[in-house]
Amino acid sequence: MVYIAGWGHTKFGRLSDQSLENLIVEAGRQALADAGVAGADVDGMWLGHFNAGMVDDGFASSLMMGIDPGLRYKPATRLENACASGSAAVHAARQAILAGECKVALVVGVEKMTQLSGTDVTAALGRASYQKEEAGTSFPGIFAQFAQAYFKEFGDHSLALAKIAAKNHGNSVHNPLAQLQKPLDLEFCATESDRNPMIAAPLKKTDCSLVSDGAAAVVLVADDLLGDVQKAVRFRSVAHVSDMLPMSARKLTDFEGPARAMALAYQRAGVTVDDIDVAEVHDCFTIAELMIYEAMGLAPKGQGARVLEDGTVYAGGRLPVNLSGGLKAKGHPVGATGVSMHALIARQLTGQADAMQHPGSELGLVFNMGGSGVASHVSILEAVKA
Repeated sequence: MVYIAGWGHTKFGRLSDQSLENLIVEAGRQALADAGVAGADVDGMWLGHFNAGMVDDGFASSLMMGIDPGLRYKPATRLENACASGSAAVHAARQAILAGECKVALVVGVEKMTQLSGTDVTAALGRASYQKEEAGTSFPGIFAQFAQAYFKEFGDHSLALAKIAAKNHGNSVHNPLAQLQKPLDLEFCATESDRNPMIAAPLKKTDCSLVSDGAAAVVLVADDLLGDVQKAVRFRSVAHVSDMLPMSARKLTDFEGPARAMALAYQRAGVTVDDIDVAEVHDCFTIAELMIYEAMGLAPKGQGARVLEDGTVYAGGRLPVNLSGGLKAKGHPVGATGVSMHALIARQLTGQADAMQHPGSELGLVFNMGGSGVASHVSILEAVKA
């Protein structure tokens, strides 16, 4: 077994005074201190970082050595899997421990985005699509196609998207690390206006996640170190499914890659969605969260709005989703997102989520997605030592 034994997390937002290296060092030092682990104890380092030209640091893995002098000469590897780069790094570190190559792993996810113009960020993120057919299409435009297909097949669900945006902004108020700790009411999110313009119909500004800077980190340890750490969150299971990159090769409303990854993670953990207490999922756009409800098995296909109507996914509901504010309000520094999700769910399961805490959380789910539903990473986590 592999356990998360500590975590670190910078604030997400427009961090103009922080370089990529500063962010890596801050999150990494927090995680080592939280786990009670020295750099010399670490056997390997993994960095989740998309980049795609957003910074000049094309070889950033060894920047992790600035976290602690004891990390010098330890192996460091950068993982890239679009917006799932952070979870790719977490899963790779876990695999190294399971393979017996490593007992203590340090994982950092990071992105520095806000120094670019909106046009340049859009172009960089667009490199995570199928260039032969989709070059020049922004990610709001890509997920607008998901929304258009969903609305055509299942009816106009604009109100459901607005409810997701309002829910996640409401949750962000309780997360001091969130980029926008700002509630937005349902009427504002549902209404096109000068302050909430249409970005790519039917997606308005409130349907889109944020451009962010930030980093998060976790320390993973092997089974035989369980007695040496103060807290431990076990990977009950993980799953990684990759689908075809071209959108033209997939039926968009099937969202098959995410659904297969969820089903595989449940099978490996020996659980169903009814056993999950809390989840952090990839709401890069509100339509994504709506379709993730269905991929999770919370509602039948085309009926994701049902769990908004009955309160299931709200704070205090049976399975609250994105109590952190999600990518929508917490922020989405691409490479950091998956690591952030693991850290936040670990906090929930150990009762350390402060104002975000969902009482009685025993089993948590992380869903981190790369591209247009292409790379789907799922982790099911449970605390064994808190």
